[in-house]
Amino acid sequence: MTLKPEIAAGFARLTLGHVGQRYPYKLDQVLNGPEDLREPHEIHPIFHGSFDWHSCVHGWWQLLTIARMFPELAEASDIRHRADEMLVPEKVAGELAVLARPYAAGFERPYGWAWALALHGEAVRHEADWNDALEPLARAFAERFHQHLPKLTYPIRVGTHFNTAFALTLARDWGLEHDAALVSLIDARARHWFGEDRACQAWEPGGDEFLSSALSEALLMSRVLGDEFAGWFEAFLPEAALGAPRTLFTPALVSDRSDGKIAHLDGLNLSRAWCWRSIAAALPAHPIASVAAAAADDHLAASLPHLADHYMGTHWLATFALLALTV
Repeated sequence: MTLKPEIAAGFARLTLGHVGQRYPYKLDQVLNGPEDLREPHEIHPIFHGSFDWHSCVHGWWQLLTIARMFPELAEASDIRHRADEMLVPEKVAGELAVLARPYAAGFERPYGWAWALALHGEAVRHEADWNDALEPLARAFAERFHQHLPKLTYPIRVGTHFNTAFALTLARDWGLEHDAALVSLIDARARHWFGEDRACQAWEPGGDEFLSSALSEALLMSRVLGDEFAGWFEAFLPEAALGAPRTLFTPALVSDRSDGKIAHLDGLNLSRAWCWRSIAAALPAHPIASVAAAAADDHLAASLPHLADHYMGTHWLATFALLALTV
């Protein structure tokens, strides 16, 4: 299963339809006084669509990625026009102001932080002013990673927005081009937290998870360990080449796509596909490669047809579909 222009155009149309949609919207905000009771677009000049802040951020990442990969699409022209209007210094300044407010240290930590870095990393690949506009926001979140990771005693292994490994994978990718010290910090913390993990039980999925705790960790370690990854992976999931634990190879059943939490399970299927494809690419000569590729296809088939079923999935799932299809 590959990313074709018509598929990318469909993703773009879905996302163009919601990155500027103001309602419904779920704020991540601490109220310090009545003056903070404002409409979302007044608080977040750019990222006030897509139901919540982080979904809007990675919606823009998805749009810019599609515009770069398929510049001839009609949707790519629309993306560039809207990005020229939205990704500008004065609007970024409004987003930065949120980070300076009292009690904002935990704002979007770490999921939104990581996607903000990924968005800037994609903006750099375009001949536009978006890179310069977004860089201060990216640097602000990179600094938050620098401050937070040394004092995070234990990694967060849940399959939702708080997952440490997923965020560090995106942050590390950005750091490779923009912050070598952050890469070194991430590598050291990842080895500390995950380096001795063995025989993962993979008790997943939880009922509202969109990330695989096990596979998110394995994906991060594939980036961190390089040639050491094969040995680590064999100890971490010793029966993976045999399709075990079965929980990691079985797509999640989504019983109600109108329920925002249950709809997370479509995201789990898509993010697992991304992880399995990435692991197969990291271990091309290993017995896991063909098994992982087949698992990725099964997970894609389970959820790719449902991106537009309900707004609870439509406002974010195409991002994870794009991740999976661009490995």
